[in-house]
Parts: sequence; structure tokens; C-alpha cells
Amino acid sequence: MAKRPPGLRSRRSSPESGTRLPSFPSIPVSEESTAVTHPFLDLAPLSAAHFASIEDRVARLLRTRQDVVIMQGEALLPLEGAIRGTAGPGTTALNVITGPYGQTFGDWLRDCGATVIDLAVPFHTAVTAAQIQDAFTEHPEIDFVSLVHAEAATGNTNPVGEIGEVVRQHGALFYLDAVASIGAEPVLPDAWGVDLCVIGAQKAMGGPAGVSAVSVSERAWARMAANPQAPRRSYLSLLDWKERWIDGGRRALLHAPAQLEMLALEACVERIEADGPDTVMARHAGAAAATRAGASALGGGLEPYVHEAADAAPVATTLRAPAGTVASELVARALASDPALPLAAGGGALAKEMIRVNHYGVDATRGVVQASLAALGAALSEKGLDVDPDGARRAAEAAWR
Repeated sequence: MAKRPPGLRSRRSSPESGTRLPSFPSIPVSEESTAVTHPFLDLAPLSAAHFASIEDRVARLLRTRQDVVIMQGEALLPLEGAIRGTAGPGTTALNVITGPYGQTFGDWLRDCGATVIDLAVPFHTAVTAAQIQDAFTEHPEIDFVSLVHAEAATGNTNPVGEIGEVVRQHGALFYLDAVASIGAEPVLPDAWGVDLCVIGAQKAMGGPAGVSAVSVSERAWARMAANPQAPRRSYLSLLDWKERWIDGGRRALLHAPAQLEMLALEACVERIEADGPDTVMARHAGAAAATRAGASALGGGLEPYVHEAADAAPVATTLRAPAGTVASELVARALASDPALPLAAGGGALAKEMIRVNHYGVDATRGVVQASLAALGAALSEKGLDVDPDGARRAAEAAWR
């Protein structure tokens, strides 16, 4: 076992600060060494070739020939970096708002100096290609479109393929947040004409949150290169990755990679490859159909938040709490029986009316869906509402099949 290098202090305490750090279970060590081994520590460095091979696997998952960059941070990093790289005072952006992330994108675009045209639709529905066409008809100067594919926060999903056809007809740059949809439903940047497609592994892929990826078209690279405001020598800079990593043949990384997260990303992609992407997506579709049907059959006034099943996202199902109840209180009651259930109240003002069943990743199973419905049924029953848990169980099972 390797000896601790001279001068290296134990991580149990910090003499400089006086702060006592958390203790961990002891691991046997040899008499010759006081170093502690751990499966997450002392790993061989992640080589540039290994990093590039993980990017290639992500590209295959997306079925894209575009450049794929894995950025070393949560998906907000490439989401913001892509906007700041391609938008500026000369940009006229159509920003589609079907949930809270669309609102954030509009803020970033305005901060870049872009002229922003917001297209907001009710959170219980999806935007349509016809609405996108109408926006172009009214504002033919639009040259950038930002859209969220699936909104895990509100439970809707947008018809990106149809929208992409409209965007291509008008020659605008197409920016897509596919963080929640990847793994739960098809994400096809090449087929849909998406110029900037950002994904994260922490939802349907069942992977880490600490790294994320973006596919970048040649048009998007050209837009960034021509944008004097594009971040350079910055953690937000995609151009830095283009010039120092991609153009250099992917031989030298910009900085030390997030090794554990990269290995976890590789592992989750490997698992999807082994199961088959279609099988993984079918599992999410089954979980969504079962949750929606079971909640409708449960009664007590509980109903799907997204009105049309075709607009509902496979990654998560949102439910409207019955009149006279508070969603966050119902969720708290349901979680009291099993804190591990993937239940949450809506964010912000939606905490009063929306319940989210986050049946993604390892939670896209019959057992998790049935347990979530049973817990919600018990919470509603405690509020004196008439529920049918057996009917919910049967409806969920039938819908999954």
C-alpha cells in the first residue's frame, strides 16, 4: 500500500482552521503505511484518449456527427456557455417558455444584448410547430431559437422534430435543452437540425450530475467565432474547447478532468448501451403511462397536470393536487412512509398545486410507480378524501403493459 507523501496531512482534521472534519469508517492498513485506501481515491489519471472515447460514446448515443464536448460541470455550464457563445446585440431570439428553464434562457439572452421574443405557453401543455411558424411570420428577423425538449419541472415535452423543420426553413440557429429528455425519449440533433444540443446524465440516463455534454454544429461554431462577445479563456468558453481540444486532435485536455464524474458518465452510457436505448426509453414510457393512469384511477381529486397525454414527458409525471389541499403537504405525508420515493412538490408557486413523480433512471420501474401511487393514496386518505388504491394499482399495471 502506498505511503503518504512527506508533509501530507491527514484529512481527519484541519489544524489551520481548527475545524473537525467528518470521520469515515476505518479501513485496515499495513504497519508500513498510514495511508487509507478507498475505491474513489488514488486512481490512474484519466488520459486524453480515454476522455475522447467517452465523448465518442455520447455522440453515438445522440446519433450525431457533430462535435461533442463534455464540459466539466452540471448542465447549466454548457447551457449558459452555448447562449453566451452564440448570442449578442445583433441576435433576435425566439425564446420558447414551457417551464422555468425557458425563463432562465431569456434572461441570459437579454444579458447578452439580444432582442428576445418570448413565446410562453401554459405549463400544462406543449408548444406547437404552428406557433413557432406564426412567430417567424410576425418576426422574420428571428435568427436564434431556444427551446427545452422535456420540462421535468412541469412534466411536458415539446415536439422538437416538427419544430426543427420550421426552424430550418427560416435558417435560424436552433438551441435545445435535452437534459431531462435524453434517455427517456429520442434525442436526435442531426435529424432535427439542432445546432446546440445540451444533455446531462443525472435524470433518465441514471448517471452523474457533475459533467454534461453539448453537441455543436459547424454553423454554431461559425456563429461563435464571429461573435466578439463569445467567452474566451473562461470556464464558460466552448471556443476554448474547440481551439485547444478539438482542433488539436483531442490530444491535450484544457485542465484536469472531473475524473470520477467522467468514469460515472462512461458507466451509465455503457449501461444504456447494454440494455439498449430503445429498452431504456420504453421503460420510461411505461412508467409515465402507468403513473398517469394510476393517478387518474386513484381518485380523491388527483389528476394529471399536463392535460394531454401526448404532451406529457416520459421522464416525470406531474399531478395537480385536489382542491383544498396543498401539494407540498401531501408530498410530505407520502414521504413520511418512505423517504426514498421519487416524489416532490412543484417549485416556487407550484408547490401549492403540483406534485411531481420523478420516475427516471433507476426509478423507472413498476415497483417505484406502484409504491408512489400507494403513498399518495394514503396521504389523500389521511386528508379525508375518498381514494381507490386497488383501482389505481390495476390501472397502472394495465397501462404499463
